[in-house]
Amino acid sequence: MNINLDFQYSVFRQTAVVNALGMHARPAALIAGMTQDAVGDIWLSDGKSIVDATSVIEILSLCAVTGTKVSIFTEKEEDSALADKIKNFFDIGFGESQLPLG
Repeated sequence: MNINLDFQYSVFRQTAVVNALGMHARPAALIAGMTQDAVGDIWLSDGKSIVDATSVIEILSLCAVTGTKVSIFTEKEEDSALADKIKNFFDIGFGESQLPLG
């Protein structure tokens, strides 16, 4: 990733969107919900944009389709387990069935 990080972060994780539908409202809302108890700020990045992970609208603004690489940044080390939880959520395809469409 070649983005200019103009903020300090303590934790970094990288993952990718693996489900067939890409990022959409349900997983965006679940991610935003996961971050509500964070000690510090949490951001997601697609390498071009950095968004606040507490905002469903901002998460959706990444327009992350299948295969999009996503980085997770946390301001506080205490949110390391939360970064791992979000990464796992991406890694399992947001818990959605991988049945073919159509």
